[in-house]
Amino acid sequence: MYQLLTGLKVIEVSSFVASPTAGLYLAQLGAEVIRVDHTAGGLDYDRALLTAEGRSLAWENLNRAKKSVAIDLTSKEGRAMLVELVRQTGVLITNLPVDSFLSHGAIAAECPELVSVRIMGWHDGRQAMDFTVNAASGYPLMTGPADWAADTATPINQVLPAWDFITGAYCAFALLAGLRHRDATGQGIELRVPLGDVAIGTAANSGAMAEMLYRGGDRERLGNAIWGALGRDFTSRDGTRFMVAALTAKQWNALIAAMEVSDQIAALEQSSGLSFATSDANRFAQRDRIFAILQGAAGQLDYADLAQRLSAAGATFEHYRTMYEMAQDPQLVGNNPLFGPSPANPSGFAYPATRSFVNVPEMTVGDPKPAPYLGEHSAQVLSDVLGLDAVQISTMIGSGLVASSDQHKK
Repeated sequence: MYQLLTGLKVIEVSSFVASPTAGLYLAQLGAEVIRVDHTAGGLDYDRALLTAEGRSLAWENLNRAKKSVAIDLTSKEGRAMLVELVRQTGVLITNLPVDSFLSHGAIAAECPELVSVRIMGWHDGRQAMDFTVNAASGYPLMTGPADWAADTATPINQVLPAWDFITGAYCAFALLAGLRHRDATGQGIELRVPLGDVAIGTAANSGAMAEMLYRGGDRERLGNAIWGALGRDFTSRDGTRFMVAALTAKQWNALIAAMEVSDQIAALEQSSGLSFATSDANRFAQRDRIFAILQGAAGQLDYADLAQRLSAAGATFEHYRTMYEMAQDPQLVGNNPLFGPSPANPSGFAYPATRSFVNVPEMTVGDPKPAPYLGEHSAQVLSDVLGLDAVQISTMIGSGLVASSDQHKK
């Protein structure tokens, strides 16, 4: 946790992954992010996996370091209260529809300095989510075993909702750009970020779209090989699978030295008439023959010996872990300064929690903060932002218009 965004107050009205991620990153850098939900919780409040106490671990982690306000958003009074919170802060992140009661135009009429970031599905207003957007992107039909026929129409979905997380990060960036615009001009701005555009635009930015148009067709499936470079998974003598990447001359030379296959590689260079030392394209073109040489060497040694050799040579590699193994790994988690001591999580379950991904050498990083209980900060925020007194807030809680902390929910 760093206090780089101290003084920035953000209202977040969101659910699922992309929108909460934007607020999370801002909160981890010191912004006061106030997530406002319906009194029963948002659509993501009960996302699996739930603990025995009924707490969502996904919700708990995506809302770390935020404040929580719970209002009856089905009521006219509750929606008006939320709109007023947005007007008073002048900053909004949401994935509610463009024409909802939180439309930028309606709020900006009385709050012209409003900076809002709105996550949409597709640019034309159609609904979308990560896995449907991914289906449209072409990536699932580019993934799969290399020996599948080119016309095999079996998609391979990725497990990670990558487009959601990329969109969330882009929205945090877009919000700060909007705030800079406001500082420079005095005017607010609406920033719409379609999830679908993030996916299709990323494919275009990577060069993949241009590649397919140039080819006049699709790229072949490569299994676990890296496209356009030298890299793949291999198996050691004792059955450990590990990934190796050699995209640079330094990585290539380190790999060949560690595997002690320089003579075989030299023979392949001579027979193919190609040089591999400085040409990524040549290595990729001869990948199958190079893979066979590397696997032959890997199969002669146990992984511990291979890892020692690869490390000493400065090669780029890593062995495959299950996620459970990753979560317990001392190098990746236990001794990684990214993780701090477990805060008092609403779930009551103690586990490593992340600080901000940013590393600022000249600053002392704070410990991770817990996620709030739903409605934990309702009274505080309504008092600080709207100026309501204790009697007014108590009356609202008593009527069900506002909910206080669900710490003791059943």
